[in-house]
Amino acid sequence: MPKENRKRGHRGEGKKRKLENGEEEHEQKRTKILDADDESFLPVADGSAENGLGGESSALAEKPFYGMLDDEEQEYFKKADELLELNDFADPEERALFLANVYCEADGKELKIANSQSCSRILERLILLSSPAQLKSLFQKFSGHFLHLVQHRFASHCCETLFMKAAPCVTQELLEPQQNGHHDHDANDDVVVSIENLFLYTINELEGNLGYLLTDRFASHAVRVLLVVLSGEPLDTNIKSSLLRSKKKENIAIHGVERPDGAKDTKRTVPKAFTEALERMMNDSIAGLNTDNLRALATHQLGNPALQLLLKLELTHFGKQRAKDETSIVRTLLPDDPITEDSGSASFINGLIYDPIGSHLLETIIEFAPGKMFKNLYKEFFRDRLLSMARNDIAGYVVCKILERLSREDLLHAHESILPQIPSLLEKGRIAVIRTLIERCAVRDVDTQALAVQIDTAFAGANGFDVAKLLKIDEVDGSGAGSVQMPNGSSGHSAAVRSPDDNPGKAHGSVLAQAMILVPGPLSGLIFESFTTLKPETLTRIAKDPIASRTLQAALTSTNASIIARRKLVQLFYGHFGDMAVDKAASHAVDAVWEGTHGLAFIRERVAEELAENEAIMRDSPYGRGVWKNWKMDLYKRRRADWIKQSKMKASNDGFQSFSELDINNRAPENRKKTPLDLARERHTANRVKAGERASRRKEPARAQSAA
Repeated sequence: MPKENRKRGHRGEGKKRKLENGEEEHEQKRTKILDADDESFLPVADGSAENGLGGESSALAEKPFYGMLDDEEQEYFKKADELLELNDFADPEERALFLANVYCEADGKELKIANSQSCSRILERLILLSSPAQLKSLFQKFSGHFLHLVQHRFASHCCETLFMKAAPCVTQELLEPQQNGHHDHDANDDVVVSIENLFLYTINELEGNLGYLLTDRFASHAVRVLLVVLSGEPLDTNIKSSLLRSKKKENIAIHGVERPDGAKDTKRTVPKAFTEALERMMNDSIAGLNTDNLRALATHQLGNPALQLLLKLELTHFGKQRAKDETSIVRTLLPDDPITEDSGSASFINGLIYDPIGSHLLETIIEFAPGKMFKNLYKEFFRDRLLSMARNDIAGYVVCKILERLSREDLLHAHESILPQIPSLLEKGRIAVIRTLIERCAVRDVDTQALAVQIDTAFAGANGFDVAKLLKIDEVDGSGAGSVQMPNGSSGHSAAVRSPDDNPGKAHGSVLAQAMILVPGPLSGLIFESFTTLKPETLTRIAKDPIASRTLQAALTSTNASIIARRKLVQLFYGHFGDMAVDKAASHAVDAVWEGTHGLAFIRERVAEELAENEAIMRDSPYGRGVWKNWKMDLYKRRRADWIKQSKMKASNDGFQSFSELDINNRAPENRKKTPLDLARERHTANRVKAGERASRRKEPARAQSAA
């Protein structure tokens, strides 16, 4: 059973003694943005009431205690949590009734549940399944307590989920306003305001404390979610870039139900009041901070992503012209105009390039800075340092952002400077830079032949370019053992023995190979040709590798692969499809073969025949059942003619016929449909006949003269 929130250790005892002795403990404002024991800590002026990072006294006040759930309540909510996680309901109506019962049981206990270590998860799941009316009701129960809830270890996660789930409801209310105005009533005849107003009330509640909350361990994530909600930006895009969610956050999921951040990657329509509230929040977050104070956030573990988000919203939501404003965030960070090598901004930028935390802020500056500012930064700092930065494992990602913004002329210069060192970069594992360079060359229409030559040299094998080396998959000899020599001379270990975590470079190699496949010409040709020269055993191991299998799937489904290359590749798997279909990773490769046999109806039916022979083992495996369903094998077994007809229509090629059609045509030649090959043979025969007739006509006069 959970215990009451109490101070522990000597500090708590000392405080207790002081209070018992009647000593007053005066409240101090939080004026720190880093831990005091951090060497890089830069304090803000003490006692400054205008300090954006110093909250009101309420931010430091003792956290309220909302009470604890008794044993019976905890047991009930734990069981309800298990049922919600499984989501095993007969229909949506049954689930809605169950949710209503849980909400009824939780009435008046919402704050207790949110602060409970064991039961806060059920509140998150309830939020994921809640209707807009239920979200409004819960929002109102939290209203007035958000300042404390967002700072709580468990309740903060509930707040994040609530904000994400309620964000689309604001757009829905805006596009479909209620007939009776903004207010309605719930079943208990309590006034329920619009979700728009609930968000605005929350902003007002946090106002004055945002500077501190942005660097709070738990509140920082919830405040960032609020900023994105107010801006109308897609939530899932920012989450993927780790701007909102901590990597350590537990993923609370429900079987068959997507999280609210899995919505479409599109901007949301938000009311005008949200734009005004967003600007007020941003100004409140950095109020009173000078250049040195703001730069200190750049290397703060929590302040850095918050500063990234503020900078991104300022330059995208309010326009690039905002950078000219003296009070803007980007201008406060980089006040020098123009920025030269001997300026203070130059020292700040140079300090960010190789910093594991600060480099993320530099990436954001490069990505969203106005064109004039970026050109100045590139000319002064990066143009002549691209190669040295590309060699570094941290600065390499900054180089990727730079390459994404270069014009064609500057990209050609970067291409020429990086090109000779590509084998060295591959040896050091700096694959992200090469992948980005390939992608940008394809976009800017820069010839990739030289890149293909360098990559071919780095991963050369006995038969030329070896994709197994790039994917770090061992070659398999007759005994089933062996190793492949890596570009750095090290010997790779068996993919079956080593897990992906043991070999992080494998993921980078797979991503590079997939980028090469997307570029028509010599780069994709290297991958396709190498795949067709591998042994079937090696190909099968690639298919079963959870990382390398993605490259194989991309090769099978790529439009850059010729029909001959796809036919050769699929044929190498003959005899292994049954084994692959029941493997977790290889089953996806078998699914990709369906699309890979586009134009190869004969090959597609050959694969289906092999899958039908392995029906027993496939039906015993969840992955095999998935392949069986995707290949429509039930239709193949029961009505093969219909399956062949559908398959041929999707294969879009009449040149390859199915087994059944070949049998029919052999039995009934008069009904046989002429293929392009048959037509070509007929034309060839007709041409030979005509040629013979012309030769005979030319010889007739000669015979007549000789006879005379």
